Amino acid sequence: MSKKLLLFMTTLFAIMVLAACGSSEEEGTSSSTTDSSESKEVFKVGLEAGYPPFNWTQQDDSNGAVKISGSEEYAGGYDVEIAKRVADALGKELVIVKTEWDGLLPALQSNVIDAIVAGMSPTAKRKEAIDFTENYYTSEFVIVVKADGKYANAKTLEDFTGAKITSQLNTTNYDVIDQIPGVQKETAMESFAHMRVALESGVIDGYVAERPEAISSTSANSNFAFVELEKGFETKEEDVSVAIGLRKGDENIAKINEALAGISEEERQQIMEAAIANQPAAQ
Repeated sequence: MSKKLLLFMTTLFAIMVLAACGSSEEEGTSSSTTDSSESKEVFKVGLEAGYPPFNWTQQDDSNGAVKISGSEEYAGGYDVEIAKRVADALGKELVIVKTEWDGLLPALQSNVIDAIVAGMSPTAKRKEAIDFTENYYTSEFVIVVKADGKYANAKTLEDFTGAKITSQLNTTNYDVIDQIPGVQKETAMESFAHMRVALESGVIDGYVAERPEAISSTSANSNFAFVELEKGFETKEEDVSVAIGLRKGDENIAKINEALAGISEEERQQIMEAAIANQPAAQ
């Protein structure tokens, strides 16, 4: 082999090595940049995705719905809109974790989720286990009945004497049923979807709900109506308010309260009205 050919091959090999090193460094830089963009912290929110207009499940991202973690479905509703505001205030990416009602507190305490934004009332009993933010919505209890049924024109709790009434398991909605004299308090149900089926089929005469849920139900089903009592249930503010549930001592509670305080009462009502209007018809 001639000296000139040997020199040419040596030079060519050196160029190839340098090019490979440069490519590797560039790829490393690109990879590092990608990793940085994907490392944004997440804010994992637990909710049922089955309690319209506070939260529901739908098949696409219309009306601002957020994809449910580990699912092809999306969650929408009032709670989702509030959760978005909070996640933005924390500078985190919102992740929705669909969780059964009875599983919300355990999920929060075991770090599966970071917060409960699910129309949950900050009752004294719950405060023993978790912390709550300031309220982000306040409503009242009403009774959903058949529009053409025996109790459609009821005005007082006494008018529901003998009625078969229920509400959701482990809620203040269910507890207040005891205030109805002579009521037939039915077994609590897991979800409001179950209650609507039971009401439609005549298994129950009515169920206790917060006013937004009642508006939602009657908007979706013309066979339903809701009774706003002249003298309704005796309640504490904590019974008819909803707040965000956090683990004990969560360092973000002040920042979350600040974000909630920035949403005016007028805007909260507008968000709720939009949620009622946007809920899927089948919910």
